[in-house]
Amino acid sequence: MPRTLADRMSALRGIPLLDNENSVTLSAAAVPPVASVAFGSFASGVALTIVTRLVMLLGTVGASVIVARWLGPEGLGSLAVLNTTIVLALTLGSLGLTSSNTYFISKDRRTVAPVWANTIVFALFGGTLVAMAVVALAKFKPLLFGGVSPDLIVIAAVSLPFQFLLSLGLNVLLSMDRIRRMNLLDAMAPALALFNAILVLVVFGSTLKVLVSFNTAATVALSAAMLWTVRRLLARQKDRRPFRPNAELFKAAIGYGLRFFIPLIAATLIFRFDLLIVNHFRGAAEAGVYAVASQVGNLLTMLPGVIAMLLFPRVASYQDPRAEFAIQVTRHVSFVMLIMCGVVAAGSFLLPLIYGARFADATIQLLILLPGICLIGIESVLVQHFTGTGLPLAIPLFWLVTLAVSMGLNLALVPVFGARGAAITSTLSYASIFVLVTIYFRMKTGHRPIDIFLLRRDELHDLLATFHRVIFSK
Repeated sequence: MPRTLADRMSALRGIPLLDNENSVTLSAAAVPPVASVAFGSFASGVALTIVTRLVMLLGTVGASVIVARWLGPEGLGSLAVLNTTIVLALTLGSLGLTSSNTYFISKDRRTVAPVWANTIVFALFGGTLVAMAVVALAKFKPLLFGGVSPDLIVIAAVSLPFQFLLSLGLNVLLSMDRIRRMNLLDAMAPALALFNAILVLVVFGSTLKVLVSFNTAATVALSAAMLWTVRRLLARQKDRRPFRPNAELFKAAIGYGLRFFIPLIAATLIFRFDLLIVNHFRGAAEAGVYAVASQVGNLLTMLPGVIAMLLFPRVASYQDPRAEFAIQVTRHVSFVMLIMCGVVAAGSFLLPLIYGARFADATIQLLILLPGICLIGIESVLVQHFTGTGLPLAIPLFWLVTLAVSMGLNLALVPVFGARGAAITSTLSYASIFVLVTIYFRMKTGHRPIDIFLLRRDELHDLLATFHRVIFSK
């Protein structure tokens, strides 16, 4: 869902982006005062979270490779459908609380106790209702899941209340700037997924059903760890409101969360629903191949996603109508995304060697996806200026328009062109939301696109100098 820093006062002495001698300097005017009070170092948080995401990457890719090798495209496709179903259920059922909780706690940390109490009640009761709805769909509308066993869907659905608790808990830790704890718990999910894949498939030679059961059990264990972690956090907080459900606060959070709900739903459907459409029209095997291409594309959005995630509470705490902090970060992200996408394009030809010959078309699908991935990664950072300052109505409307275009193109192209049609649709959809948000940002802040996206000469010099020091330092 997962900013560029303006160099408006170059005469002032910059402060370090990283807390070490190899740091990139940022304009003092660009960094909100709150960053040094309510939050730790922005760059240190980004660096720590990126390292965590790289570790998570090993778990995610490792687990998918094992499933692909042991169960083939059909098994990987079925598992991808299950994971997509869970993500859609979480997004639909959350009612935007993931964003609104972060927003309210970031503005007033004394509310963390009642917000967490509300979260527990909502996760257990709301999550159970969502799980029941998923099971009912699997029973009465099995074609929606393209032949995936209803038993698998039931096992996966059992995890939903605990998935809600874990997801909302991570946002509580984020808003309280407990980045290390957040990253630790976040990293445990793919680590356990890899461990389960090795144990169930490689060691025991068992089935997908057993693997999904183990993954559900892992989610339950992680949610218990989340409860313990937040409990310790609340015990150490001196100035806070009582730990009990607060109906007034919950009503306000739901009201604000619904403003985030449309973009969250639209983005999730655009990112995830195409896999279900491919599975429905072309079968689990082709969905499994497309899952590989999509996974690599999603991994590319890891860096901008981390930056956007850490930027959001800072923007919410310090309102900046000129978006100077967001703009400087966006310039850096734009530069890095171009390089990353170029490297991945060259490496995409290795996918059949890693996953097997049956995944050969994943290379073509990924190459189609890359331009859109680059644009949506940049947009995810730029738009945080709006999500952290109240989310104007235009942003949800942009996502609704993009969602309508995406759904129409998917239903038109996938039956004819298969997964390649889904990849084309995704790139066009990502480009659409990028253009809409960029135009709106230009209108509201007055910044030209060249100032928003093009890294300045001094910024490029500092960035390259930093890379040089990091690589060649003894």
